[in-house]
Amino acid sequence: MSIRGERASNEVDIRVGARIRVRRKLRGMSQTQLAGALGLTFQQVQKYERGSNRVSASKLYEIARTLEVPIAYFFQGLPNPASGANATVRGADRDVAAFLAEPGALDLLRAFARVTQPGVRRDVIALLQSLGQDSFAQAGSDAPGESATVEESGDPSRLAHRC
Repeated sequence: MSIRGERASNEVDIRVGARIRVRRKLRGMSQTQLAGALGLTFQQVQKYERGSNRVSASKLYEIARTLEVPIAYFFQGLPNPASGANATVRGADRDVAAFLAEPGALDLLRAFARVTQPGVRRDVIALLQSLGQDSFAQAGSDAPGESATVEESGDPSRLAHRC
């Protein structure tokens, strides 16, 4: 615990929260809708999804019932504690859970899954990698205008040609 009495988020709490968020989004529910079904505020659902508040056993049962999944769904990908394995989330699982918890991640995956041409898929990946590098470079740069957005340039092909 910190000096202010706040506890650090536990990796299991973060994982369970990420799984709540993914399932909620797959069901097409907003945080407000889930909160209403559970008798909570949407802020409480946000805290659960971030892992900053621990979900009680009874609330997890209600969440599982509302989202129509078995309780075990929220723990998938975690080591079995009965096997004596370390109870921390493996690095790759943690990365995937963190990505899926990001706003827009599921929309991005759904849109990408609809792209069937391998060449177009490679181009999309290259574009996103380029944009990610541009964001990283711009964050460390003082030069204005090094990385224009579509809105700034008015030309979406300008971004696509930079890949």
